[in-house]
Amino acid sequence: QVQLVESGGGLVQAGGSLRLSCVTSRGTFMVYNMAWFRQAPGKEREFVAAITWTGGNTFYANSVRGRFTISRENAKNSVFLQMNSLKPEDTAVYYCARDSKALRVPTVTAASEYNYWGQGTQVTVSS
Repeated sequence: QVQLVESGGGLVQAGGSLRLSCVTSRGTFMVYNMAWFRQAPGKEREFVAAITWTGGNTFYANSVRGRFTISRENAKNSVFLQMNSLKPEDTAVYYCARDSKALRVPTVTAASEYNYWGQGTQVTVSS
């Protein structure tokens, strides 16, 4: 069973930064696209960012483009989300997820296409 474990969430003031990490166990990490999603109270889970299995391409939601950066380190089975210039509306539980298909091209942004999820890490941005 593949497990994903996120860390790095916390409480930060608006304008601050956080770096989320996600480590995966088992499976062949390097052949899967990875993504970050988030879910705010009372809202549906939404796509934040994705990175291809090669690491060569990244994709972002319009709401975070220019502020967030997704990256991966295959040697450590890890994916990261650097979040800068945080806003109160970024407050949510953040989840990392692994694509259901190996070597998929192009990257997908629908949550239904990801079949392994972490437990989530809370990010709270105060105004």
